[in-house]
Amino acid sequence: MNQNLYSALQREFPPPEHPCLTGPEGELVSYGQLHRRSAQLAHQLRERGVQAGDRVAVQVEKSAEAILLYLAVLRLGAIYLPLNTAYTLTELEYFLKDSTPRLLVCDPSRADSLGPMAGHVGVGSLETLGAGGRAGTLSAAADARPDSFADVARSEADLAAILYTSGTTGRSKGAMLTHGNLLSNARALRSAWHFNAEDRLLHALPVFHIHGLFVAINVTLAAGATALLLPRFDPDLVFRHFPATTVLMGVPTFYVRLLQDPRLSPASTATIRLFVSGSAPLLAETHRAWHARTGQAILERYGMTETGINTSNPYEGERRAGTVGLPLPDVDLRIVDLESRKPLGRGALGMIEVKGPNVFAGYWRNPEKTQSEFHDGYFITGDIGQIDARGYVHIVGRGKDLIISGGYNVYPKEIEDEIDALAGIAESAVIGLPHPDLGEGVTAVVVPEPRSADLSEAALLEKLRVRLARYKCPKRILFVTELPRNTMGKVQKNVLRNTYEQLYQVTAGR
Repeated sequence: MNQNLYSALQREFPPPEHPCLTGPEGELVSYGQLHRRSAQLAHQLRERGVQAGDRVAVQVEKSAEAILLYLAVLRLGAIYLPLNTAYTLTELEYFLKDSTPRLLVCDPSRADSLGPMAGHVGVGSLETLGAGGRAGTLSAAADARPDSFADVARSEADLAAILYTSGTTGRSKGAMLTHGNLLSNARALRSAWHFNAEDRLLHALPVFHIHGLFVAINVTLAAGATALLLPRFDPDLVFRHFPATTVLMGVPTFYVRLLQDPRLSPASTATIRLFVSGSAPLLAETHRAWHARTGQAILERYGMTETGINTSNPYEGERRAGTVGLPLPDVDLRIVDLESRKPLGRGALGMIEVKGPNVFAGYWRNPEKTQSEFHDGYFITGDIGQIDARGYVHIVGRGKDLIISGGYNVYPKEIEDEIDALAGIAESAVIGLPHPDLGEGVTAVVVPEPRSADLSEAALLEKLRVRLARYKCPKRILFVTELPRNTMGKVQKNVLRNTYEQLYQVTAGR
């Protein structure tokens, strides 16, 4: 049987007239239209020379047609390469050189600037797709193509997509995701989150990221459900469309901003059966505040580019604030000692490693890095965590964020939790900075709540000294109006480290 991701999903599609993708103004793509239009786009890709195994790089705005393009690439047996719409020409040049795509699809407004560069790095050809979905050369040409297409046979091990990591340490790496990886995760989440054809997902995420595309869209298709595509996260649009939806997938920033809106209430969220949060840590305070305002508990899960989703709080059962839940049924997750790499028992802190059908095939054209990121058949996630007595997974921080100060290991999340619990604090990020005496100085970057002008570094340090061991207490507390974040809302600690790297070189001895 053909294990092409699209073919496997299509075998379980609902009747052709069932709605699949809708827009904020009532636009509609049924499952039948999705099948026919993706066929036309697949024919056009083949016309432009794309064959099975070729890469198709895509940097376009979110639209239903962009989703259909993704499916067309799958049907052709090619490899889909989504690129952040915020990437600059310099960044794009690196990705295109590294991935050597047969075709680049971009917004019409960028064709003049991207065309020469794409040709210079060896991209085979260029097509355009506009923000409205049907504008541009690709859609216009596809209109004349047949609306049936024989999906190219793929195995579970064949590549479906390459997704570049966020590049917080060094150059971004291309994670190779197979048809089997994406299908197994979509089916596991469909079951874990009780998705069905009656669900209507409010989709306000970007579609160049694993969360917005390979989780939200693939799960929608696996369940035969409907996705309402919003161009971006906008509280006014979200509240307008809440009554017509049953699920919201978001990042913590979504929930923080909705909590600031007086329209949030049990009545305004009455039709929503499931709120999912991921891509960045959800503060326990946000979890509790959401429950108090809506009567519902946010379901937090844990995933990454290389693996899709690994764990999830239960749909039925306790959704524990501050945890990312239990491993999915087909995911083997363990905690190992940072030095010996031996597995540890419940409650012990160590490196999180995972194994399962969701785990990627390795890094594109980088076998050495691939080999170094696996241990005994498990992928080394780079996250520090623990499994509690009930089996729930807790993420303490990234391994690269571990601070070694005066010979002691300091886990930033422990300190962030203590700081965030103090009155007047909206959020915090704890980093290690070069220190002439300690090696690394524990440093807190804090965002005060509005109208908390009376906060002072000395007062906060005094409170923390009675809550934390001395070696864990920040040497400095810096105040900022906001923390730097990437497009998915994740705090960019590498930016903070770069910004303040000279702090203790100037204030040595503090």
